[in-house]
Amino acid sequence: MKVVVFDTHKFDRMALEAANQGQHELRFLEVRLTEETALLASGYEAVCLFANDRADEKTLRSLKSAGVKLIALRSAGFNHVDIKCAKSLQLTVVRVPAYSPYAVAEYTVALLQTLNRKIHKAHNRVHDMNFSLDGLVGFDLHGKTVGVVGTGKIGKVFCQIMRGYDCRVLACDGQPDIDWGFKHNVQYVEREFLFKESDIVSLHVPLTPETNHIIDASALGLMKKDVIIVNTGRGALIETQALISSLKEQCIGGACLDVYEEEAGIFFSDLSENGINDDILARLLTFPNVLVTSHQAFLTREALKNIAETTISNISKFEKNLDISDVEVKI
Repeated sequence: MKVVVFDTHKFDRMALEAANQGQHELRFLEVRLTEETALLASGYEAVCLFANDRADEKTLRSLKSAGVKLIALRSAGFNHVDIKCAKSLQLTVVRVPAYSPYAVAEYTVALLQTLNRKIHKAHNRVHDMNFSLDGLVGFDLHGKTVGVVGTGKIGKVFCQIMRGYDCRVLACDGQPDIDWGFKHNVQYVEREFLFKESDIVSLHVPLTPETNHIIDASALGLMKKDVIIVNTGRGALIETQALISSLKEQCIGGACLDVYEEEAGIFFSDLSENGINDDILARLLTFPNVLVTSHQAFLTREALKNIAETTISNISKFEKNLDISDVEVKI
């Protein structure tokens, strides 16, 4: 099958080529999929998309006109695709439902501890031959209350890690797994209670109309003044302007962000020479109690291998008219 891979990076090209083993004709492009770049798919039966590609209605219509039949996502999330429009155009959309929940959950803890224990600041200091400990005081995670929004595969692994720190773990989910919670000493509560009680709030839900800006001014107003918010899910789970206001007014303790609402065109790119054109992100980066990374929580060898193998398998199953119900995105 002829497949054009958009938004390609060295790390996923290597993984895809290793998984493909010559099964499909892959064309790798560094550009993201947009309405303007969709024409590059002409003559290809499938496109392979990453998290920051954009498959809105106009783009999908261009892909359909180009002869595309399959949209293979290299991600679990699919908020960047207009699924309703894809269905109307008879475009099949498949995804990678799970790759390595450990990759994201472990990275969430790494972000939290880096900000808490000021590891990033200490690292920079010693390279400047400054070995002072002033300003590097953190806190014990032991005994703290951790609120986990979303207990899918990633959320559950994160909960279990936090229980290993002997934290009190609260969780909320639209479909709570009560038996699992009882087994792992994780208490399901209402979202508002979780926000009020937690010393740390970590987001592990997909981006949907219901979860868009789940952290807004109202939610932030319920939280403790020293709460740390961690987001390794999707940027738009947090209303960024509301977060900035709370940070400016010192109403929260800090934030660890691996994702950002308007990250497309910024994250995954080297902008070190020209800087960024995003004033909101630039403002976020000025706060000493905010840690931002470039959507890398998934980036482990194991996760990349799983993503690539599942993606190639999805394409092969579609080509052979095999059952794809477990990976197909439906309305």
